[in-house]
Amino acid sequence: MKFVAFERAKQGTGASRRLRNSGRTPAIVYGGTGEPLLIELDHNALWHALKKEAFHSSILDMELNGKESKVLLRDVQMHPFKQLVLHIDFQRVDANTKLHMKVPLHYSGEENSPAVKLDLCLVNHVITELEVSCLPKDLPEFINVDLSGLKKGESLHLADIKLPKGVTAVTHGKANPVLVSVVAPAEEAEAAPAAAAAEAAPAAEKAPAKKK
Repeated sequence: MKFVAFERAKQGTGASRRLRNSGRTPAIVYGGTGEPLLIELDHNALWHALKKEAFHSSILDMELNGKESKVLLRDVQMHPFKQLVLHIDFQRVDANTKLHMKVPLHYSGEENSPAVKLDLCLVNHVITELEVSCLPKDLPEFINVDLSGLKKGESLHLADIKLPKGVTAVTHGKANPVLVSVVAPAEEAEAAPAAAAAEAAPAAEKAPAKKK
């Protein structure tokens, strides 16, 4: 995905405020072997770009002064109640250096799974994005996860899915986290305590009364 940036000469609170009033958004590019670079972006173009998933999870082509370079979106500062981007950070990408990035998980097929189709269970997406480590060329825009094989009483763990080539998951100490859980229908969940209470009632009636 490509976007156009412009060099920004002035910095500071006052300069940034005037920039925003003119329809531009202050930004910075850092990392790699170069010095931090002050840039500005057209706010309307940026606002529409931020609505696209790829702008957050893929390597971006930044055009500056007619030259293109690879960057990643790293931080966005929004106004607390206005539809206004206050500042945005990008990181330069080195083709030979592994990067850490959160990638969206795209779930599909759950409506055709035995858990949903036969047992009317609810499918809970516990994790919607996965942090991965890989070289820039191997970074996926998203990871597809097929849920058509889900069954009642089962959960889908990280070890159950196949990651793209060159991509490893970063789990921060959790060896095999749950990605998706299957929840039994509400009627069934409510019936279980009632059944237990019904079984306990005859036993209570048969129990001998305590002597005073």
